[in-house]
Amino acid sequence: MKAPVKDINTYLSLYPEKVRVALEKLRYIILSVAPDAVEVISYGMPAFKYHGMLVGFAAFKEHCSLFPWDGKTILVFKDELKNYSVSKGTIRFTTEKPLPVALIKKIVKYRVKMNLEKEAKKKKISK
Repeated sequence: MKAPVKDINTYLSLYPEKVRVALEKLRYIILSVAPDAVEVISYGMPAFKYHGMLVGFAAFKEHCSLFPWDGKTILVFKDELKNYSVSKGTIRFTTEKPLPVALIKKIVKYRVKMNLEKEAKKKKISK
């Protein structure tokens, strides 16, 4: 059994260059939209927290995945994701067919907005 990884750089170092480059690009795009997001490892994969869990990503044998950390996001972007394999909480892509940069940015912006709205509701309720 492999020891759990403690940071994103270590996680990325475990993969072939083609996969590592694709995931590093995804990481850069996420941080370009949410520069204050904190990088963590959650469920053994790279993830980002910003007023709650924001998004995560992972590499698998046949594909990579972006995890928007809620089921609504997939539904909101279903038309733009129609050419990708998706499930309730996963968007799958390959290094040959990566997600478009503009779409990744839209998804991350949406998740930031959802997290901030959720936090605002909690504060309103607790007053």
